[in-house]
Amino acid sequence: MSIPEETFDVVVIGGGPVGENAADRASRTGLSVALVESELVGGECSYWACMPSKVLLRAGAVRALAKETPGLRDPGAPDAAAVFARRDEITSNWDDSGQVSWVESAGLTLVRGHGRLAGERLVEVTLRAGTGSEAQGGAESGLGEAETGEAPAKRLLRARHAVIAATGSVPVLPGTPGLAEAAPWSSREATAADTVPESLVVVGGGVVGVEMANAYADLGARVTLLSRGGLLSSAEPFAGEMVAESLAALGVDVRTGAEVASVERPGIGAEDGGPGPVTVTLADGGTITAAEILVATGRVPRTADLGIESVGLDESGLGRGGALVVDESLQVTGVPGGWLYACGDVTGRAPTTHQGKYQGRIVGDVVAARYGTEAGDRSPTSGDPEPAVGQEGKPWSRYAATADHSARVQVVFTRPQVSWVGPTEREARAAGIPVEAVSYDLAWVAGASVESPGYKGRAQVLVDTQRRVLVGATFVGPDAGEMLHAATIAVVGEVPLDRLWHAVPAYPTVSEVWLRFLESYGL
Repeated sequence: MSIPEETFDVVVIGGGPVGENAADRASRTGLSVALVESELVGGECSYWACMPSKVLLRAGAVRALAKETPGLRDPGAPDAAAVFARRDEITSNWDDSGQVSWVESAGLTLVRGHGRLAGERLVEVTLRAGTGSEAQGGAESGLGEAETGEAPAKRLLRARHAVIAATGSVPVLPGTPGLAEAAPWSSREATAADTVPESLVVVGGGVVGVEMANAYADLGARVTLLSRGGLLSSAEPFAGEMVAESLAALGVDVRTGAEVASVERPGIGAEDGGPGPVTVTLADGGTITAAEILVATGRVPRTADLGIESVGLDESGLGRGGALVVDESLQVTGVPGGWLYACGDVTGRAPTTHQGKYQGRIVGDVVAARYGTEAGDRSPTSGDPEPAVGQEGKPWSRYAATADHSARVQVVFTRPQVSWVGPTEREARAAGIPVEAVSYDLAWVAGASVESPGYKGRAQVLVDTQRRVLVGATFVGPDAGEMLHAATIAVVGEVPLDRLWHAVPAYPTVSEVWLRFLESYGL
């Protein structure tokens, strides 16, 4: 029996924050939009990543601040049960009804199920059991074909104009002997756990690894962090070094240059007693035993089951890790007709939620302007008749994702926090940008001495010595994430240093470091 096609102007595959932004913006010039989501509307960030992880880190950060502030008593170790309860509140107990209400209020059509490309402008959706043929809200779990004994129902969605892929990314599990069989945690299990393991081995020194090592050490676990290189390798070297020092002071056994050779865990699948402890054997022959193991060795774009072969793409047309290759308007290259777009982690360009939402806004605007009945003169070609030219000669335009290249931002919520915008010094020099790094010890700023007698922090900006503008900045210290946007504005706006000199920082705040940067550079 053939499945009848349902027609929309635009179909968005993926209902996380990136897909939501793309769908909302695409609908603003009268286009009908279907939003396809296989799990919870709101995606990884809302339920298993950004939001819950920051809650797990918050209590330890507040305790540390209290301990460092004269006149306050140590409030004691965080109450893990209360922290988990607050995490559950932030994630709405993994119920997406509120997000579904927003989707409906925005005039979008929600389709629950796994969406994949099935041909030109065609998306096949394998529905979640229990949803039938109608769009559904709530967070009910579906059963697959193997559990019900019946083939799952499907819907065919035909896009008149465009399909936007916002399918995100998935964790990478190394092929280490015994690792897959040891039932390791990914970031999902780490952020959704309801008990604190007595001990935890974290494999990976990136953002997830250092944040979860910090969080679980705060909550009372004995944590060992293993990293093949240094920590936070995508940031300036001093940032990872300061985080490593802080984690060690917290009691985390930080081992850089460590490589896992094998993993063993007895009792997996046993009916009684459950799994036993995990034993990790390192390449140097040493072993570590812990109650749980978290693997945080990176993520890859979610394209394995996107049906790219049905639209003429194969592995040779994909980017690193299987990413969809896109131009500055987020249109996927290599697809005849130019109807397929992508945004967020699936593009491999800048895998963070905020950068993905930025891409979602751009691609939504592009689609709305190109195809919307109310678009008027807001087309990508006529909307910015004389766009400003930014770094690398790329035009600054609401229809071009240029910030993915020159103004990517990142915040790591460890203690101390780490934040940066633009390239590192090494990346800038490799790109041929003539830069001078200007560093400053944040503890020397008056505002820092007011905050805490034991304040530790460091900041650095990169000056393009030819154009005399900032191209990058890094901050490490308490609440460093809140200091980042001023730097982002300076980088995106390409504010000349002579003009930046007249931006007077308030006294006594840590932001006075901006004056010190300019003085150190010679202004």
